[in-house]
Amino acid sequence: MRIWKAAGALALAFGAAPVAAQQPDVTELIRRIEALQQRVNQLERERRAPRPAARAAVPAQPAAPAAPAPSVAAVVVVPPPRTPEVVRAEVDQALRGSLDGLAMRVPNTDTSVRLYGFIRLTGYTDFNARNPTDAASVQGIPLTGSAAASQTGGFDMTARGSRIGFDTRTETGWGRLDTTVEADFRGEISQGGDLALRLRLAFAELTRGDWSFLAGQANSLWNEGLIEAYHDATNLNQSFIRQAQLRATRRFGPNWTVQASLEAPYGDVTTQNGPIFSPIRLDGGASPVFDQAPDLLARLTWRDGPEEYVLRGLVRRLALDADGTVLGPGGSESSLGWGIAAHARLPLGRWMAPFGRDELLLMGHYGEGVGRYFAGNTFGQAALSDITSTGGTGFSLEPVPSYGGTIGYRRFWSDTLRSTVAYAYARQDFPDGIDFAPGSRGALSLNREMQQVIANLVWSPFAANTTTRQPFGWLDLGIEYVFSRRDLEDGAQAAGSGGVGHGIANRLVAFGVARF
Repeated sequence: MRIWKAAGALALAFGAAPVAAQQPDVTELIRRIEALQQRVNQLERERRAPRPAARAAVPAQPAAPAAPAPSVAAVVVVPPPRTPEVVRAEVDQALRGSLDGLAMRVPNTDTSVRLYGFIRLTGYTDFNARNPTDAASVQGIPLTGSAAASQTGGFDMTARGSRIGFDTRTETGWGRLDTTVEADFRGEISQGGDLALRLRLAFAELTRGDWSFLAGQANSLWNEGLIEAYHDATNLNQSFIRQAQLRATRRFGPNWTVQASLEAPYGDVTTQNGPIFSPIRLDGGASPVFDQAPDLLARLTWRDGPEEYVLRGLVRRLALDADGTVLGPGGSESSLGWGIAAHARLPLGRWMAPFGRDELLLMGHYGEGVGRYFAGNTFGQAALSDITSTGGTGFSLEPVPSYGGTIGYRRFWSDTLRSTVAYAYARQDFPDGIDFAPGSRGALSLNREMQQVIANLVWSPFAANTTTRQPFGWLDLGIEYVFSRRDLEDGAQAAGSGGVGHGIANRLVAFGVARF
């Protein structure tokens, strides 16, 4: 039926043409009908023929456009399933920061943040005089013949030296910005009781090229930790001052660094009644020690790996203003304090191979009015004054000249075992003309000479796992012996009736430090 319909449609099409253009005879019409019939039969056979299961692609015929082919990526590239290890590696890479240790990059920022600190447990025992503090400086050990010296040395242990902190690093349009906030637990609330968190560091530092600029509370430029020691006190001839400051640093090539800072003042003067300080109220009233300007400090460093040479100096203004205080009226006095110090860290193996990593450590200093910058030596004794509680205008203010030196040797027995042995000596030449009554607090604090010996043995079992903050691994265990002696100005005479003008302390310390 379909065939005849197709033939009829073709005949009508021919018939619809203009008569003048066709005029075919009967023979021509029959030929055309037969050709059309053959074509229709061929199409019908092709439609009815069975199709093969798989058929090769045939060349495209002029027909309706085919559906769009799948993209090459969708057909050819089929990503394999990602294992948990692969996913973790990708996440680690995305969060990896520019700081080592427990650090990560904050997502969608250019800031890296790191948590760090250590858990520190210290136990100590004294062999002679009782000195119930873990922070026993040389200048305050009990005098021979005193009540404390008559008691047997005691034992105690504490973890208040533990620390926690975090720092950040951010790349900015002005340069690299580093920030640090650090605290420990040495703010004791009650004797033998709870411990309070105490701020140690809080500063920001911007580095651009060879320049750096710091603002906040940071280690003083006077500081140096030349000797590796683990008892909690400030060693003789060493400084661990932390205070608010503005600092500029300039680097010259790979070895030289010059630094200068304006640092918060903290005046300290000793009178007949003992040391007094500028920010501390005296007998319920304002302190007569008066701060008028920031301290100025500078530091020059040459360093090549473990080899180091440092020269540092400070200038400070000391002032005493009795007006408006419990010691006034009486006018005011002021003076200039200053100090210089130098140290060297010498890796002996650079010149004599058998010494390996061993180090020789040398330090010397001189100054007038250095005071608290050597807190283990002369805290409170930047200057002396004969001002009395009755006031008056005849008092004086005299900076205290001081000098001393330290020599130490650090021996590496192996990669995990090391020792430090050090000797330190310091002397104060107190000004003539200022005499305190024998047995007074002032007289008992004037140490003409002080000496200290430190010897320790430290085991670092994970010394192979080091970082910038963990140069010997995350764990230190060891013991340390500390000998200290102080001799008073005027000796036994200063101690008063029946006193002895010196004090000796022998302390054994055991410690463990776990860093993170």
